[in-house]
Amino acid sequence: MEVLRWMMFVTLASLTPGTVFAQRAPYEWGWEHPVWWMWGAWGIGMGLLMLLFWGAVIIGIVVGIRWLVGQAKVSRPDAAIDILRQRYARGEINKDEFEAKKRDLG
Repeated sequence: MEVLRWMMFVTLASLTPGTVFAQRAPYEWGWEHPVWWMWGAWGIGMGLLMLLFWGAVIIGIVVGIRWLVGQAKVSRPDAAIDILRQRYARGEINKDEFEAKKRDLG
């Protein structure tokens, strides 16, 4: 029986602050809510600025990710073409052979 009383006390004690805060508090200014102006032009302007801010953040993240992914796709020069150019530069093959092999590789 003592446990039941203790549980009831704990339950009521935990609900009391909620009921106290749920009551309407009188405002000193004489109108319903102290930030009544927020839903006028200021509220619309602030809402639009919030949308612009988060839109810029999301666009920035998307552009950053696409840039990072694009960095991985940088084309690397073909090693076979490099070797072919080196052989041509050393004089091991002539221009006709160079062009023919380049067409075969390319």
